[in-house]
Amino acid sequence: MTTANPAPYAARLDVDYPETLDRISTAFRLIYLIPIVILLAVLSSNGSSTWTNEAGETVTQTGGGIAGGLFIATLLMIVIRQRYPRWWFDFARELNRFSSRVGAYGALLTDRYPSTEDEQSVHLEFDYPDVERDLNRWLPLVKWFLAIPHYLVLIVLGIGAFFAVIAAWFAILFTGRYPRALFDFVVGVGRWSARVNAYAFLLITDQYPPFSLR
Repeated sequence: MTTANPAPYAARLDVDYPETLDRISTAFRLIYLIPIVILLAVLSSNGSSTWTNEAGETVTQTGGGIAGGLFIATLLMIVIRQRYPRWWFDFARELNRFSSRVGAYGALLTDRYPSTEDEQSVHLEFDYPDVERDLNRWLPLVKWFLAIPHYLVLIVLGIGAFFAVIAAWFAILFTGRYPRALFDFVVGVGRWSARVNAYAFLLITDQYPPFSLR
């Protein structure tokens, strides 16, 4: 008797393992990151506004950013109309793919400078949901709360990934290679985070994310 393989999760992340990495690019990675991080920050933010009220006080209002706006809009659309506009999904997917490429470059997982369009060596997939069939219309109201255990674990894993990247930085400078165990761990943390994001904020699935780096 054979057991059927479980269906893949609705969010999947994988990064091609590089056989060798450039020492010079690795050494100056924080400097090389600056332009693309600024671009990502501008793209992800909807800015802020400042004015002076009648009492003479300066008031600054900061928006929640594009990601926050998409989350609220998608939540309301699912709850009220049981719909998930395809163009909202496509935009969120491509923004997350770009962000993942920037994150992978910053974590030294690749030497290829992040493209705003091409997939490169970072593969992030989201499954477009059939809202009426696959999603409970009321669950988006509490998914962010249900995911709290994941946030706590990801804080610990994120700290571990930070030190893993530092260790990998030294290893690459001396050997030109990213230790495979460290590589798999850092990618696994990114994969875990992508699943939680897909569940709690992109709202593309009702399947609770597994506690797994794989």
